[in-house]
Amino acid sequence: MPRPLWSGAISFGLVTIPVKLMSATEDRSVRFHQVHTEDGGRVRVRKFCEVEDREVSAGEIGKGYEVSKDTLVAITDEELEQMPLPTAKAIEIVAFVPAASIDPVRLSGDSYFLQYDGPVAAKPYVLIARALARNTKVAVAKLAWHGRERLVLLRVRDGALVAHVLKWDDEVRDPSELAPKEAKVTDSEIDEALQLIDSMTTDDISGYQDEYRQALEAVIEAKAEGQQAPKPSTEAEETGGQVVDLMAALQESVRKAQAARGEDGGDAEVHEMPKKPAGRKTAKKTPAKKTAAAKKSARRQRGA
Repeated sequence: MPRPLWSGAISFGLVTIPVKLMSATEDRSVRFHQVHTEDGGRVRVRKFCEVEDREVSAGEIGKGYEVSKDTLVAITDEELEQMPLPTAKAIEIVAFVPAASIDPVRLSGDSYFLQYDGPVAAKPYVLIARALARNTKVAVAKLAWHGRERLVLLRVRDGALVAHVLKWDDEVRDPSELAPKEAKVTDSEIDEALQLIDSMTTDDISGYQDEYRQALEAVIEAKAEGQQAPKPSTEAEETGGQVVDLMAALQESVRKAQAARGEDGGDAEVHEMPKKPAGRKTAKKTPAKKTAAAKKSARRQRGA
């Protein structure tokens, strides 16, 4: 496990549980350095003081808040550490809520494991973990960390407590204006969409991999060995250029999802878009020779 990032205690009513906070995830993204394209030299970022016009070291750099244009208020680390926050060294549980009531958009993406700190903390740690595991509720708590107070969600994963950082109410934008107002769908289309959801439902997503990162690592490995980068795959699913309606697309998607899972979905009904009506056919013209012969016969009859 990685080294602890924070140490304190969970405050659960009158129960105190000493814990250590450590990252629950790791970033496996491929990182690049900036280089000079002409000679491959590293491009470095140097920090200059605009007043003295000289490079400054990390020890000379502090924090400042812009209150107005060209006006900064300096804030020291000591002032931040002395902020009167009750959650400075504690994860204070403020409420328990149904897990389904937490909007996933509020999850910031930062997740941490909580490890009990010392033998005395083991029993209360297990107590709250098992209590949470026996119902559908999660704990909402406050935590002061890195110069700000954060709202966190506490839940249980394999017997261990996990903390997920949440966005505050005023950090989530209102999406009400983004939904289409005029589009209409039928009950049959909704039922077909539900069938597609059922056919794609799974209890395990552990098999998915970052294919882009794998391809990028293959490119880097090839170039590091002086070889040509591998060519991208040109295989693409044939669509046939057929225009289908929404219901047909749903039915075909259900069939493919069932086939991918080894299920016999049968033949899906594909509804083609109605074609434009063919133009009106014109009556066939009598060949010119027949018309001339008919006129000649008529003249003979008149002459008789």
